[in-house]
Amino acid sequence: MPRIVCVAGARPNFMKVKPVMDALEERHADVVLVHTGQHYDAAMNDVFFQDLGLRPPDRHLGTGSGSHAEQTARVMTAFEPLVAELAPDAVVVVGDVTSTLACALVAAKAGVTVAHVEAGLRSRDWGMPEEVNRVVTDRLSDLLFAPSPDAIDNLRAEGYHDDQLHLAGNVMIDTLYANLDRALESDVLHRHGLTPGAYGLATLHRPANVDDAGTLGSLLQALAEVARDLPLVLPVHPRTAARLEEVGLPDGIRLLPPAGYLDFIALQASARLVLTDSGGVQEETSALGVPCLTLRDSTERPITLTEGTNILVGRDPERIVTTARQVLAGPNAKRMPDLWDGRAGQRIADALLAHLTAGGRLRPTDERGAARGTTATV
Repeated sequence: MPRIVCVAGARPNFMKVKPVMDALEERHADVVLVHTGQHYDAAMNDVFFQDLGLRPPDRHLGTGSGSHAEQTARVMTAFEPLVAELAPDAVVVVGDVTSTLACALVAAKAGVTVAHVEAGLRSRDWGMPEEVNRVVTDRLSDLLFAPSPDAIDNLRAEGYHDDQLHLAGNVMIDTLYANLDRALESDVLHRHGLTPGAYGLATLHRPANVDDAGTLGSLLQALAEVARDLPLVLPVHPRTAARLEEVGLPDGIRLLPPAGYLDFIALQASARLVLTDSGGVQEETSALGVPCLTLRDSTERPITLTEGTNILVGRDPERIVTTARQVLAGPNAKRMPDLWDGRAGQRIADALLAHLTAGGRLRPTDERGAARGTTATV
């Protein structure tokens, strides 16, 4: 059976790689889980392995933090000899973090088939490091597994061949559905004295929102104004915690410790409103039918705006508060995008194994790196 390396490096990767690994192992592939160590804080790492039932990684690269260049170089330097040792038939990378790009680059240079899960998402905001990561990773990849039709449209517009593209659905929603019953059994609401439907949940971690004291302070003041109508809780991301000491926390916002995966899903599911700058939360709230306001000027997940429960409100405090009050005055509306059905991992495994069985790596035919040679279709 083919040997397939699956890469995870940071919190968002864990939820995305688990359904793919499970499906590949059900089909008897030899799956090697590599953790790059990009997230190394236990609160942002170990708890997610425990909550998801994700087995310990077979290899841990222990690369740690650093600037974008330093972290990319460390991951590449550690991953390259591992690829040489393991000689995998394919490397699966997920999402858009630094580890995703670094491992895709190593695998592509080694002549190994690269499969990108969550391909084709575009915010068109080049100020986001994730946008650079996802665009370059797609260019390096042989197989592109998109979560939604808009992602397929993006890839076609950029010149990718149809035989590279697979509309697979959303692996994040696979993981959510697989764990929802367990999450709803969590006592996290009781622990924090929360009543279902009587609180709002906020998350902030994007550098554009939290690194500048003025921007963060403005967002916190907007959240405090929303809290006049609905009490807000804010699980503290390590990046945000460091900044809060600098700008201070307005009245009305209650800090919570970092939440594990199950606890956080429970907090989302019972919230009346979620305010976030997270891409994954936009998807999860849409699946849960919970109104979501995204505190960014762009989103790489526009399907959550048209088919989900998400509203893009930017960073303007007045707009945030006005929109929040409008949402709170109306009923919840649940709309579910197609193929967010809990089977994305299975579709990805079937397509990847079919490609490998049919002849392996797609070889570039021109300077763009566009690939050929697979019978898989969208």
